[in-house]
Amino acid sequence: MNGLNKDIHNIFPNEDIRHLSILPLLEGFYDGIIITDADGYILFINEEQERVDGISQKDVLNKKVSEIYHIDDGVSPTMKCLKIKKPIKGIACYYRTHTGKMVNSIHNVFPLFSKNQLIGAICLIQDFSIVEQRFDAIFHPTTIINLQGKRKQDYTRKKELQFANGTRYRFKDIIGNSKEFQDSLDLAKLAAKSNSPVMLFGETGTGKELIAQSIHNISERSQNQYTAINCAAIPENLLEGILFGTSKGAFTNAMDKEGLFEKADNGTLFLDEINSMTIGLQAKLLRVIQERKIRRVGSLREIDIDVKIISSVNQNPHQSMRDDMLRPDLFYRLAVVLIGIPPLKDRMTDLEALINHFLMKTNIMLDKSVESVSDNVLQLFKKYPWLGNVRELEHVIESAMHLVVNGKILRSHHLPPHLSLLLKEKTIVKKNRFKKNVQKKSTLLSEVKAEKELSLIRNALEKTHGRPSDAARLIGISPQLMNYKIKKYKINRSEFLPDY
Repeated sequence: MNGLNKDIHNIFPNEDIRHLSILPLLEGFYDGIIITDADGYILFINEEQERVDGISQKDVLNKKVSEIYHIDDGVSPTMKCLKIKKPIKGIACYYRTHTGKMVNSIHNVFPLFSKNQLIGAICLIQDFSIVEQRFDAIFHPTTIINLQGKRKQDYTRKKELQFANGTRYRFKDIIGNSKEFQDSLDLAKLAAKSNSPVMLFGETGTGKELIAQSIHNISERSQNQYTAINCAAIPENLLEGILFGTSKGAFTNAMDKEGLFEKADNGTLFLDEINSMTIGLQAKLLRVIQERKIRRVGSLREIDIDVKIISSVNQNPHQSMRDDMLRPDLFYRLAVVLIGIPPLKDRMTDLEALINHFLMKTNIMLDKSVESVSDNVLQLFKKYPWLGNVRELEHVIESAMHLVVNGKILRSHHLPPHLSLLLKEKTIVKKNRFKKNVQKKSTLLSEVKAEKELSLIRNALEKTHGRPSDAARLIGISPQLMNYKIKKYKINRSEFLPDY
């Protein structure tokens, strides 16, 4: 460790043992850690990184990362971080060490500065097998949300407790009597009677997951496992192993492990936002559907499967095909039954029932006793576009009810700022005596709002280097709503990606 101490002193020449004292902590990290100087020469790796790479510190110290690691696409996240002097987060890598060992991992790299001068970088590396274990915890059939405790009634527990087959919802739990929505539910109930694949299409937040679970729960497979995965939330390098399973030796610490297709055997697999899956992986999925066989990553053995597939897209699938986001041959295989789910703005007759439902649910969760919303709030809700649909309505009500102290009515001043401002704008317009001017002002306001929203989203994407999930967190919306707005405004994320 003496050589390491000397190197650490070199990059922190004005500091003493304070920096050296963190080394035992870094050694105990579950993530692998690599620290380099400003030129990319390795000053430190911890024991976990030695294990992941199958190398020792003495083999890599004072050597450049590009000499030790060969990345699958030729780009080193550490060197990229040093070049742009900004963090690189959530990069999925498939790399080979100088000893020939292949590693599948996720990298987060942060630049190190001293007195505004770049002095190095620290890279945190997460082994694929550890990430996969976390997904196992999410998809494990016995995972149940514990809602016992202070409850006025079983209203929420009935909704939220997970059934033994991995679902929470049935058709009787879905709220909505509008003709358009009921037509979709009727078609979904018919689709449950066969093993044919079903594709749901609708905007983010319209309730695709609820309908998918409900289909499973009235099908012949209802006693077997329902498994769901959001294809937009997982990097391609990980998604293939999670879907199809892994074989021992396929990559570092890979074990014989079943994927979601095997876990859902004789049950239902819901592939949410399948148009976010890469075209290459869609081709592999197509083969699974055609052959009814899967092959684990790194294995030559084929495994027979019997799975009902329900998939979803968050836009019209024909548009997805035109945008080269969905393979036509996969669409025709998956959309044997195609069900469109109307957005909330097209089923406003259901609005009051949904409001009452979310008021009751949130009352129990927050120990409140709100009975209704004011007339002003109701009228605003009826005119608001609800780009996030039912999910956005739920979040708005939950957010507002945190501000209701002892009242029985949710009022306009309880609403989130963007809705409160919209209500004030409408009040001003209403008081204007000249209808033509009112109409022009209203149109102008909507244009100004759209311009400001677009500017806000672009700024957030610029700050987060084109990562929608990080940008969403930055401006306080859901990742799904951020992806919708990116598509709505036709924003090209590649504009914000830093140069390699």
